[in-house]
Amino acid sequence: MFISLWEFFYGHFFRFWMKWLLRQMTGKCELQRIFDTYVGAQRTHRIENSLTYSKNKVLQKATLVVQSEVDKCVEDIMKEKNINPEKDASFKICMKACLLQISGYKQLYLDVESVRKRPYDSDNLQHEKLLLKLWNLLMPTKKLKARISKQWADIGFQGDDPKTDFRGMGILGLINLVYFSENYTSEAHQILSRSNHPKLGYSYAIVGINLTEMAYSLLKSEALKFHLYNFVPGVPTMEHFHQFYLKLNLVKDLLKGAALYE
Repeated sequence: MFISLWEFFYGHFFRFWMKWLLRQMTGKCELQRIFDTYVGAQRTHRIENSLTYSKNKVLQKATLVVQSEVDKCVEDIMKEKNINPEKDASFKICMKACLLQISGYKQLYLDVESVRKRPYDSDNLQHEKLLLKLWNLLMPTKKLKARISKQWADIGFQGDDPKTDFRGMGILGLINLVYFSENYTSEAHQILSRSNHPKLGYSYAIVGINLTEMAYSLLKSEALKFHLYNFVPGVPTMEHFHQFYLKLNLVKDLLKGAALYE
């Protein structure tokens, strides 16, 4: 209860007067002070919070701006805060970079969610081609005898038809499996081989789909923000989401590999 009261009074009273006092002392608004003090994810995160909790409608709406309107939004913010571009030449560049990251993250979630909601469809030729591509990438010397086959267990699917394993993550789970197998083919073969360990083995494809769910959950909960704000200087895209999935796969393999030698 004490924390709730503090948040209420801070948000409605103390924060306003603190910002006013600091502006009188430094001659700069809160946004400018953030740019002077922080870099990377800390900077973007604090800018996002400052805009979100501002009582100024123009600043509040800035967190919802679409990428095509970012330049105009930056101009509107500078006008609202009376920021002279000649006196603070870097503000425009820094604010644009932050807004691109903020709007990009929101759009990335929408893009990932759209793919996740798309179920695997065995009547869709593109889906079927992608599934067979996964087999060929992981088992280049072994021919798949039939589309419905117990062979799918060799790469870690649970049943004779892999489509049933994609229910939770939709086609996104398959796309990530193919992305990893295509871009890190050698590592994928090594991981698949280790997944067949007699004691510490696991279902390669199922674990891969679970990692997709983990990456998606981190994105949805916004826990992935600091990572993307630090490592993506511009707009986060699906490619960056796939790369994060790839990192999860490699970390998982390192942990599994360490367990084999204990």
